[in-house]
Amino acid sequence: MSDIIHLLPDSVANQIAAGEVIQRPASCLKELVENSLDAGAKHIRVIVRDAGRTLLQVVDDGKGMSPTDARMAFERHATSKIQQASDLFQLRTMGFRGEALASICAVAHIEVQTRREEDEVGTRLEIAGSEVISQEIVQCPVGTNMRVKNLFYNVPARRKFLKTDQTELRNLITEYQRIVLVNPQVQFTFVSNDEIISELPACTLKQRIESVFGHSSKPYTGNLVDIATETELVRISGFVGKPETAGKNSQQYMFVNNRYMRHPYFHKALMTAYSGMLLPEHTPSYFLYFDIHPEAIDVNIHPTKTEIKFADEQAIFQILLAATKEALGKFNVAPSLDFTTESHLDIPQRTTATPSVSAPRIQLDPNYNPFKAQTSRTAPTGWDQLYEQPKTPVHTTRMEARSTDIDALFDAPILTGTTPLMQWDNRYIIAPTPMGLMLIHQHRAHACVLYKVLLEQLQNKQAATQPLLFPEVIELTPDDFATLEQLLPELQSVGFALEQFSPMAYAINAVPALLGQKSPTDAILQVIHKVQDTERSATQQWQEMIALGLAEQMAIPQGKPLTEIEMRDLVERLQQSSISRHLPNGQTISILLTHDDIQKRF
Repeated sequence: MSDIIHLLPDSVANQIAAGEVIQRPASCLKELVENSLDAGAKHIRVIVRDAGRTLLQVVDDGKGMSPTDARMAFERHATSKIQQASDLFQLRTMGFRGEALASICAVAHIEVQTRREEDEVGTRLEIAGSEVISQEIVQCPVGTNMRVKNLFYNVPARRKFLKTDQTELRNLITEYQRIVLVNPQVQFTFVSNDEIISELPACTLKQRIESVFGHSSKPYTGNLVDIATETELVRISGFVGKPETAGKNSQQYMFVNNRYMRHPYFHKALMTAYSGMLLPEHTPSYFLYFDIHPEAIDVNIHPTKTEIKFADEQAIFQILLAATKEALGKFNVAPSLDFTTESHLDIPQRTTATPSVSAPRIQLDPNYNPFKAQTSRTAPTGWDQLYEQPKTPVHTTRMEARSTDIDALFDAPILTGTTPLMQWDNRYIIAPTPMGLMLIHQHRAHACVLYKVLLEQLQNKQAATQPLLFPEVIELTPDDFATLEQLLPELQSVGFALEQFSPMAYAINAVPALLGQKSPTDAILQVIHKVQDTERSATQQWQEMIALGLAEQMAIPQGKPLTEIEMRDLVERLQQSSISRHLPNGQTISILLTHDDIQKRF
């Protein structure tokens, strides 16, 4: 039997490595821009076409490369950042593995032009599938111009599993935003299909945050609280949002040594600091920057380098918690102690004009003797009737109730003309049923009813439209703008009339009739953020998410008092809906307290 183990060709090995390092065009963008930052660039221009499938170009004014370095940069494990393994714990730069460029050139066509300041001419290098096509001397400006064309051209399976252009563009913009937020001193430009999506000049950190996210419905001007603390272990700086600006889709960014990271443990510290100041399911916005000695962290635990291991996480947790509480308290954001005096007795002071008040007289019965025998009392009549056993055993009814399927409760009418309804806490509707008490969440119940109506309108493309007398302009971030372009046909089907007003804004000319007096801007942003939270792109699934997002925005708000007629109408419409217990996102609409559940409480 012949030997079966053999070495893989370099081109195949690079393609396999590219599967870990380069998952999508956004991964390629991250690696190229980080190399430009390591080169000391002050102006970086990103140009994409067809969401990076056809072209992804990064142009910088960094220090450039020599002809030899330009050729060596595309070899595996070739890097200028480290010399030995111990250097991994002294890293202050982004790229260090020496795998990114080798992986990119294995699955794409690469064209690079680069020149150093001390050189009179530059170098042009062309590579396709890890094979050098040509290398020549050219005249070019100082810096590096990297063009990645036809990504995954030789790996059809990888190219097939890419998402739609709109989704991939959103991923590109997300990665772009993570980079620009940590490098405010660098000028950035983002161009997609010959259209400038973002142009950010060099500025301060707060100005950079405002320029990136300032066009949202909740502007950050005046709503950010500074955080600054420095210890021997870590230095934390940045901003946190005020509690009133918190939402379900807040901007949350953490960076360590200028590197983006995800860290659920530190996120928990922030949520603990905001305890008691946020609405349910709301999270604050934050932009935090950690500066720590490289020996105390390990960035080499994941190919994407977004998961960071800290040597002393618990200590940093406490420092972050204390710094956040201090910042909120310093700027009077945290609620102060309020000692109410409403329940205190108002005792007036005695004056000369106050009439004299005599002490109350106590009357005693001098003939009362507690040891004297008392006269007998006659027992009241009718006690036996109170304990008369019912003709039908109670346990039989309860057993029948337990045998009934709770999920099918709405299949049979639970309301009659005399069924009493009650609203509790202006949030829930209490309806008696043969099985017990039904508690219905009024906001989710109305959202369920509206969801079914909106979904039918989306599928049938027939919706009642209400024109606006004065169009409302919605300004969006690049990420939200790319998502909205993808959702335009579905939003028009449900009753919105949108027209592009500027490169990053749309004019709302008409809204669905079901929207009522609700803000159309908030409704559209609700849909955008709900779509961004998922990777699904099938038409039916898009429609379900859009219908659910609009329904949650249009539904009766929590805390609104309802009349008995309104409650009865809502319960009847919910009963007619095919959805009765849970919304499509899994949220509970109603719960049932059976007779046994109630009896166990007593």
